[in-house]
Amino acid sequence: MKEPTEAQEWLDELVTGWVEVYKKSMTTLVLLQIIDELSAVPAATIRTEFTDRTSWQITERGLYRTLKRLAGSGLLSVEAVPVERTGRPRKDYSLTDLGLDFLARLQSTTAAVDPSKG
Repeated sequence: MKEPTEAQEWLDELVTGWVEVYKKSMTTLVLLQIIDELSAVPAATIRTEFTDRTSWQITERGLYRTLKRLAGSGLLSVEAVPVERTGRPRKDYSLTDLGLDFLARLQSTTAAVDPSKG
């Protein structure tokens, strides 16, 4: 296997640093996009979709804490849905009107810096 060049090593460090700084913010945006696209969706589906889209891992605890924070901020609604197999209700998440507006504003802001939009 070929050794990475100094430039490649520097780029790897730069990308790793960027991800560590901005991952939490990007996680919120991606989670909101997933919930918007899939509508009333359980956390397990959100987690799988998040990993598929980003290749980032999110712990179950981290996901539930983020979903709880977003619901507490009024961006998500949570509905208890009965599950026949277990008898225990699961929580399905969907965006509230406020959540839809918040996501639209985030997306318009990120579109403003997207060179492909200009």
